[in-house]
Amino acid sequence: QVQLVESGGGLVQPGGSLRLSCAFSGSIFRFYTMGWYRQAPGKQRELVAAITSGGNTNYIDSVKGRFTISRTNAKKTVYLQMNSLKPDDTAVYYCNAESTSRGENYWGQGTQVTVSS
Repeated sequence: QVQLVESGGGLVQPGGSLRLSCAFSGSIFRFYTMGWYRQAPGKQRELVAAITSGGNTNYIDSVKGRFTISRTNAKKTVYLQMNSLKPDDTAVYYCNAESTSRGENYWGQGTQVTVSS
C-alpha cells in the first residue's frame, strides 16, 4: 500500500517562497506519475503540477514560471518549489501518486499553505 507524507507548508508573506516535499513509500516509485494538487476553501481540487517517472512536467497556467516540480527517484521524494507566492495560492496542497497501467491512485493527507501579510 502506497503511503504519501507531505511536509513544508506554512504561512508566508506575498512574494515569498516555500518548498513542499512528499515522501513516498510502499511500492516502486518509478511506476508512478507524481502530482501536486490544491484545494482552496469553497473551490474544487485542482492539479497544480505533475511529473512523470521520466521527468516530463506540466503545470497549470497560473503557476508557470513560479512553481517547479521535481522528483528524486533514489529518495522516493517529490518536491514543489513555490516562488513569488500570491494570496491566491493559499490552499491545502495534496501529493498524489498515479499509475494508470496499474489502476492505482493515492493521496497524501495534505499540507496547508497560507500566503498573507
